[in-house]
Amino acid sequence: MAYPMKATTWGRRSILLANLILSSYHSRLVQAAFAVDKSVGGGATRRAMSTNTSHHDIPDPVVELGLPSPIILGSGSFTRKLILSQMGIKYDLVVLPIDEKNIGDRTSGALASELVSTLAKAKGDHVVQQILNGDPSIRGSLAGDEWVVLTGDQVVVQANSILEKPESVIEAKSFVKSYGLSAPRTVGACVLTHIPSMVQVSGVDTAQINFKKSISESADDLVDRLLDSDAPILSCAGGLMVEHPFVKDFIDGIDGTEDSVMGLSKDLVLRLLGELKAKLVQ
Repeated sequence: MAYPMKATTWGRRSILLANLILSSYHSRLVQAAFAVDKSVGGGATRRAMSTNTSHHDIPDPVVELGLPSPIILGSGSFTRKLILSQMGIKYDLVVLPIDEKNIGDRTSGALASELVSTLAKAKGDHVVQQILNGDPSIRGSLAGDEWVVLTGDQVVVQANSILEKPESVIEAKSFVKSYGLSAPRTVGACVLTHIPSMVQVSGVDTAQINFKKSISESADDLVDRLLDSDAPILSCAGGLMVEHPFVKDFIDGIDGTEDSVMGLSKDLVLRLLGELKAKLVQ
């Protein structure tokens, strides 16, 4: 099929159908999330450890929209894999590191949205280019000739400073101590790129985490306990793991959604899938 397509009555109907599918899917996702929360008594988020799998009771919205499945996930983030699995989205993992430190402006928290968008797009463009170049280590493991690539990036903004993954335990403790002084917020971007049309959609979602002031006094002990439990806090922006029960004890509330704080907003992914479908049928 050639992309992009000329706008037709069929195309407009497809856009309407996409919106209806996503609306119905979102309702089922909320119901499933409520059932999981109820089953674990409000405790730690239930985690799916294996890749290329999904929650069988939730239909894959990518498939329902008629987009190529499985998608290609260009991220090694454990939480992004977890969130996609919770959404019922099947994926193949293709992680190609880029030199993130030399991309974007980190001088002010006001630039966070632009930074994460730039990084997520750079990651996506790199994966797409390697696929188009026919890299045998990648292309040989992918079926078909049409794909959707998902990439993302996230930072934490604290007192107008941009915090990324802590480079040491000492820095992680410093980050966590600051969270009791003023509420940090996460800024996360998601980019979807369709191959071969190269149609790309992107968006940013933010959330604020309101911590108890006591986290500042308990930061050293909290980080040590997280590390002793093998929690990968050094791989998380700002050292934040709001889904961990140790951390939940210090949270007063979240302005936004927990999945957004974890690195991938489900609502944003659904919206972008709908936007991508709409662009492909125009």
